Amino acid sequence: MKRRTLLGGTITAAVLGLTFGLNSAALAQQPPIKIGMSMAQTGGLAGGGKASQLGIEIWRDDVNARGGLLGRKVELIVYDDKSSASETPAIYSKLLDVDKVDILFAPYATVPTAPLMPLVKQRGMLLMGNFSFQVNSKVGHDMWFNNAPWGPADSWAASFLELGQKAGGKTIALLAADQEFAQNLALTARDVAKKMNMQIVFDQAYPPNTVEFSSILRALKAAKPDIVYVASYPPDSAGILRAVNEIGIGNNVKIFGGGMVGLQFGAVMENLGSLLNGVVNYNTWLPEPSMQNEGTKAFFETYTKRAIEAKVDPLGYYLAPFGYASGQMIEQAIKAVGSLDQKALAKYLRENEHKTIVGPIAFAADGERKESATLQAQFRGVVDKNMDQFRKSGTQVILFPAKMKSGDLISPFEAARK
Repeated sequence: MKRRTLLGGTITAAVLGLTFGLNSAALAQQPPIKIGMSMAQTGGLAGGGKASQLGIEIWRDDVNARGGLLGRKVELIVYDDKSSASETPAIYSKLLDVDKVDILFAPYATVPTAPLMPLVKQRGMLLMGNFSFQVNSKVGHDMWFNNAPWGPADSWAASFLELGQKAGGKTIALLAADQEFAQNLALTARDVAKKMNMQIVFDQAYPPNTVEFSSILRALKAAKPDIVYVASYPPDSAGILRAVNEIGIGNNVKIFGGGMVGLQFGAVMENLGSLLNGVVNYNTWLPEPSMQNEGTKAFFETYTKRAIEAKVDPLGYYLAPFGYASGQMIEQAIKAVGSLDQKALAKYLRENEHKTIVGPIAFAADGERKESATLQAQFRGVVDKNMDQFRKSGTQVILFPAKMKSGDLISPFEAARK
């Protein structure tokens, strides 16, 4: 009897093993779930594009290690859009018509993304946005979901100007690059200033590729504003701060910064060093205790190791975790819906709050955040030529939003620079 039981058990085990083996083989033969995107590998947006892509790749590796989605591996199909808006429509047509991808992720930034919006709306495709600004405002695609923390269009300017107003500011100077992104920020700042009954005493756009800002800063200083709101690109941001260091900005300025692109990247911050002190600027994720979520630490441990090999931003705070979060949101939607149906996935993303390494994300009807999670943070105690200082809390103190706040504004600006 014992032998028969043993034999029966052996046969059962063999059958189960065979069944498991057949299932495993069947799963292995399942085609991958293909996620398609373009991402800047060359051109002016390449630094951000590469960091963002690395974040998405880390998520892909993690989800595949857990067995993939719907029993299928996840595969990324990525093309270089060369940081050009003229490249992206053809790339995304190829992704849909030739590569037959299942899900679309948008390229990094506003300019390459904007031309895609009519195409994806026409094709009825869900599109996970990637740090563009208000590209859906005119198209009105109901299957667009931006991973960036911007929230309502006026949130950047409103949070910055409110900090200045609380510090006693009543007059404003606006300095913005004469390019679409910066001008959109300046436009919202004008609207917010009007609502807050603040007087604009200086309002200037400077041409792209401006390298000398001394004369502009002298004119701005002569206007004696209380608040200086700057919307600039990386080379401009560095040039403006060097000019401020050279000629000063005036003791009456309560707060300076706001919309300066570039001050989020490790190499730029290390290069500028102590010139950053006192500046209050937007950001997306910082190593403050209030921003640690489940999985955040593990993500950055992996990112730091791989960033060296990939030759991307060694910190990765600005973009990389949001690339990972895009993957997390798609993962949650596919698991909940149980299919790749675009409308069903979009409905789930629109109606639920999503748990990510950058915190909970919930979308408004336009596919932007219901509430802004864009940070305003002040640089403190920064020294020259030291990358590691930016990995520690306290170097960029979060002033806004309140639920992530880690300190209060030091004002006036000249006092905060010391």
